[in-house]
Amino acid sequence: MATAREARLATVEYRADQVFDRIGRFLAQHRLSPDPLHYAFAYRVISQPAGVLAQSVAALTEGGIRLTARDIEKLGGQVATGATPDIPDATDAVEGLVAQTQMHVEGFTDMMHAIRTETQDFGRDLAASANAMRASDSAGDIVRLTGVMLDRVQSAETRLAAATHEAEELRLKLEEARSNARCDPLTDLPNRRAFEESFAKHMQAGDAVCLAVCDVDRFKRVNDRFGHSVGDRVLKAIAEALTTACPGHMVARYGGEEFTVLFVGTTLDDAYATLERARDVVADKRYRLRESDEPLGAVTFSAGITEAKPGEFLGSVFGRADKLLYTAKDNGRNQIRRL
Repeated sequence: MATAREARLATVEYRADQVFDRIGRFLAQHRLSPDPLHYAFAYRVISQPAGVLAQSVAALTEGGIRLTARDIEKLGGQVATGATPDIPDATDAVEGLVAQTQMHVEGFTDMMHAIRTETQDFGRDLAASANAMRASDSAGDIVRLTGVMLDRVQSAETRLAAATHEAEELRLKLEEARSNARCDPLTDLPNRRAFEESFAKHMQAGDAVCLAVCDVDRFKRVNDRFGHSVGDRVLKAIAEALTTACPGHMVARYGGEEFTVLFVGTTLDDAYATLERARDVVADKRYRLRESDEPLGAVTFSAGITEAKPGEFLGSVFGRADKLLYTAKDNGRNQIRRL
């Protein structure tokens, strides 16, 4: 029979294995390499599930969103060199287009060298033919030389036109890739990356900024009862309502059923009043299923809104708004809290 000490040791080993497995799943979920820096950060999250860090990570990753390198650094962790990029799919696409652009630039260079060589050859031929014509006074040489000149000019024009067309197509693809890397494909709203970049730009410019974090109330019930396709339509409706009610301000889908609004050049009171109107519009609307006309009922959202202090980082402002959001949730939902 095992002694009490052996039983305790077995329990400790079992818990250690559990922690190790959960850390491994955490690293895989967020595409982090098994580097000691990443492991230390994951251990802090996993070993203290009720701690502030774990709660912050849960709030940032709700809805299946992966942590970015900036998230980890803002939360006090360190990112290993060679970590997976924040948005790998978009980054890979842009990198592919950059490589393609470099190929075209090199092609342009080679083509211009070829045209220059042909021009030099043509110049030598022209000089030689001119000397020959002076000696022989032959009109046939003029005709031949003119034909050669026209052929070379037309060939160069054809190659330049084709290269210009390819370059224009590539430019359009690059613009589309840049846009897609900052756009949410479901709602067509700016995504998390675009929102963070805009926040940083306005803070650097010294603009007055208020940040709101909005979350659809009991959204999981909608998905569980009616399916994800209906849930997607609800998210699109919320996105449209927020955009319509907050003209001139940036509405973004931050992840899952969470939206953010960046109010620039306005007071906290005005931003709060604008968001309250949006909340009323959403709460007053009654949704029905498109397929059966069955009533979906009311859909509401809760929000937290706060004013950014000069020089404040996004993590601090977002964290404050996020806590206000959860206060609104805890106090009955369908309301906005501000600070």
